[in-house]
Amino acid sequence: MARFRAPQERQAAPLPGYKLAHPMLSADGKRGGFSGVSLGRARVYGVVADAECAQGASHRSPARWCDCGFYSLHKLDDAQELTCDPDYRHAVLLEVLAAGRFFRYERGLRYARQRVTKVRVGRCGCGHAATLLADSGDGSIGWRRLMPVCAGCAGGRPLLSSETSARLLAGPPVVPDPTGIVESPDIDDLDEQTLVPLLTAEVTLLQARLDAVQRELARLTQPRPRRP
Repeated sequence: MARFRAPQERQAAPLPGYKLAHPMLSADGKRGGFSGVSLGRARVYGVVADAECAQGASHRSPARWCDCGFYSLHKLDDAQELTCDPDYRHAVLLEVLAAGRFFRYERGLRYARQRVTKVRVGRCGCGHAATLLADSGDGSIGWRRLMPVCAGCAGGRPLLSSETSARLLAGPPVVPDPTGIVESPDIDDLDEQTLVPLLTAEVTLLQARLDAVQRELARLTQPRPRRP
């Protein structure tokens, strides 16, 4: 009996899609790239890249009997929903064009070749809109992993602006993606009825933090009993 083989799909023109990735910076600081958020975490790829088997096998990727290949979703909303998962909070959202051999799924594709056309930077870990990419302290050989941060959480870490990130990628723009983010209102725009409770809450919070700092300072400066 002849063995049935499902036909391989090919598309005349690249197909658009959306996916999550970790932004990466080369050790010498001269190149940008991306790594996957699941199977492809160990491999860094550029703006234009061909898929390779994550298991290190020599077959062409994607293979029907393997889970290798690039993955993307058809809808932007589906990709944005994934960013709510704690495991993906420090990822960015990529717009891509998928090409070559591919397998179609209900919500997306698994495919052989891609071009990143836009990088969307969403939330900082604190929940506010991110405006910078900072060194996360993690990475792989030859590459440092970056993460989106707001100005308030940037601290003293090495930072990249959107413009610098786009230049290092040498291709796609890096843009804010503030979907679902409600920023705090400008105090100057609030009326007295709204402003008084808001400022009272802020003062209460600051006082609680000051009390905690004073308790810790007292603990550290108290003379320790001498050992007999």
